[in-house]
Amino acid sequence: MAIDTEFMFEMQGTLGEAIAIGPGPEGVRSILPVVKGRASGPALNAEILPGTGADWARVRADGSFALDVRLVLKAENGDLIYMTYGGRIAADTEAGQACALDFAKPDPASGADQYYFRINPLFETASESYAWMNRIIAIGSGRTGAGGVTYRIYKVN
Repeated sequence: MAIDTEFMFEMQGTLGEAIAIGPGPEGVRSILPVVKGRASGPALNAEILPGTGADWARVRADGSFALDVRLVLKAENGDLIYMTYGGRIAADTEAGQACALDFAKPDPASGADQYYFRINPLFETASESYAWMNRIIAIGSGRTGAGGVTYRIYKVN
């Protein structure tokens, strides 16, 4: 059975200063606060509520990054949507890995072909307007730069 997708929104998040936890049994852990951001698209227009988001990321033994992100989106109508996602960032070369981790580069599209960056968002909301989001699986592709991350999010139909 074929799987198709439908574009929902693009989301840009600005990251704060990383908190390096260091090596542990699950890998090298860092926490990256999401200080602000915005989602814009046909399915949702919202802001990332400041103080509600972070990525509890870790570097795995194979050198890839495992993402563990949680944040709250406030839709234009005021409704709140909890968004959580895991994901992976991986590169086959040191240059690709350096590019993937360069959150400060001005153009997020620059070098994005040198690394793999995918996420799998899930949503929770009490909103009647966005209740459909409670019942879907989404996927997204990401890029780094411009002070953070940029995603294109798709509903899996």
